[in-house]
Amino acid sequence: MSKQIVIIGGGAAGLMAGIQAARQGASVTILERNEVPGKKLLSTGNGRCNLTNLALDVSAYRGEDPAFAAQVLRQFSVTQTLEFFHHAGLMTTDREGWVYPRSMQAASVLRVLTEEAVRLKIKLKTRASVKSLLPENGGWRILTNGWEYRADAVIVTGGSRASGQEGTEELLLSLSSLGHRVIHPFPALVPLRCEGKHRWSGVRIHGRVILHTDSAPARTEEGEIQLTDYGVSGIPVFQLSRFAVEALQRGDSPELELDFLPELPEEAFASWIREQKGRYPEKNLQTILNGCLPEKLAALIAGQKDPVHGAKCFRVKIAGSLPFSAAQVCGGGIACSGLHPETLESRLCPGLYFAGEIMDVDGPCGGYNLQWAWSSGAIAGLAASADKGEAL
Repeated sequence: MSKQIVIIGGGAAGLMAGIQAARQGASVTILERNEVPGKKLLSTGNGRCNLTNLALDVSAYRGEDPAFAAQVLRQFSVTQTLEFFHHAGLMTTDREGWVYPRSMQAASVLRVLTEEAVRLKIKLKTRASVKSLLPENGGWRILTNGWEYRADAVIVTGGSRASGQEGTEELLLSLSSLGHRVIHPFPALVPLRCEGKHRWSGVRIHGRVILHTDSAPARTEEGEIQLTDYGVSGIPVFQLSRFAVEALQRGDSPELELDFLPELPEEAFASWIREQKGRYPEKNLQTILNGCLPEKLAALIAGQKDPVHGAKCFRVKIAGSLPFSAAQVCGGGIACSGLHPETLESRLCPGLYFAGEIMDVDGPCGGYNLQWAWSSGAIAGLAASADKGEAL
């Protein structure tokens, strides 16, 4: 009789885990609380789905134990991920190392995964919200809002509260009751709220962002900054947001330093302004700044006590982040110290495995978080479907 495996969560990690387990001959049921599987996957990369990154740096992953992620990712690599998708029929394209489906549509990725799941006769139950998870007679009993399932092994891929996902708290509470330590989740890869009101909403500009905190070294990112009515957004802000939220939780007073002209040293910028004033004495400062900055930003900088320094080192205090619904991923989750990195099986509950964002692992923008889903999902699926003692 084939091994019975229930997977909690039908997102990227859950679908990958299910496919890998079914390919080994396991009978797989996926329980998904939403009306359709892969809902969050469809929105990744602004709907384009940045699958992975050819220059993936395993040291860039974050969490209480960053080395844990590195151990997992080395077992199912970027190369293996691309082989998996190419074999399944997905053509990909490389945009400076960031890998996308050739169609540039996340729906293509989800379609390939769900079609493979159907081919492998995986049972996919939607609107199935798990209420309890109980060990029973060497296996597991899973109670949902409408049914009861029994399994030889369970893989938990329940995601997080990011992007408005619901039901994670109840699942984490159930896992906590089994002895697993939960690191309180918080938004990561999220826009930041800033103190004060600035008339810059709608401005997008290439710039440098430096995060200053009381108790950690400064961190720097560069890219397109989006200035909003509540504060700041854009990829460089996302990359720093986890550390800003952590700083607030520590009781620090984090600040962002915004450089709106990162290609120009401060003295070179001052020289350019002097040159323009000498050439066009009838122009005021704001008119001159309109030549290098968006109009709203030029007006703001022109009103600074030291406009040159203001354009290069504009400081804003961080008041918080937008809520979980605006976050791409979350920090925190199930502590990795309770898991075996080789299999992602619980050290406390045999037959219980984990994959994806529900663990205390998250990465920066650029395909890192989806690669974590693919790698952890594949390893958990293979391990859960293997007979005990069988080499993976």
